[in-house]
Amino acid sequence: MKLNCDLGESFGSWQMGLDVAVMPHIDMANIACGFHAGDADVMAHTLNLAKQYGVAIGAHPSYPDLQGFGRRSMALSHQEIVNCIHYQIAALDGMARSNGLSLSYVKPHGALYNDMMSKPAVFAAVLDAVTGYYQPLKLMILATTQQQHYRELAAAKGVTLLFEAFADRRYTDAGTLALRSQAGAVLHEEEMLAQVRQLIQHGTVTTESGNTLALSADTLCVHGDNKIAVAQIEKIRTLLA
Repeated sequence: MKLNCDLGESFGSWQMGLDVAVMPHIDMANIACGFHAGDADVMAHTLNLAKQYGVAIGAHPSYPDLQGFGRRSMALSHQEIVNCIHYQIAALDGMARSNGLSLSYVKPHGALYNDMMSKPAVFAAVLDAVTGYYQPLKLMILATTQQQHYRELAAAKGVTLLFEAFADRRYTDAGTLALRSQAGAVLHEEEMLAQVRQLIQHGTVTTESGNTLALSADTLCVHGDNKIAVAQIEKIRTLLA
């Protein structure tokens, strides 16, 4: 199971995350494309770090919501979502190619990611955006109990899906992430490491109600927002090894 992390989310003089410390420990970098965070200098710096450590790069597009960090849902039309995603992928793709790199996947950010998983129309638009890009790209989505359904939708468009699980989030019985506003939705370190062990050894998680839920994941999402989080990534990497 590969580790992926959202990176390149600084903007101007505002710093977000510890990208330099995180990059050596991950396999896949989801790089912000400027609509929720990131700018030309930040993208270039993040791409150089990925190149240095041999990390695969993916575009991390969002709704055009810089002030809200992409966490607010927006009522965009199908074509607006397609255009919005193409604009962001192309920006990162162009900078990557200028540095001798190439994109391999797309992982939507924040509210766009949540809407993609909860609203069929938004998922269809995201899928069309990936399908309509000039080069083949994989699409990373949440591993849920409905994976076969999503596979069939993506296969009809010729898109390969990457399913991700979350190391530090509590799951519902439906296989979705518990809302951050709920108590216990974000796991503390001991719970997080136990969940990772369970995923590695059994391919399951324990839900908020105590049930065991099977999850088939290609990649595990981790976060590098602070020194404690970076130390946790190192522990997860040890478990995977």
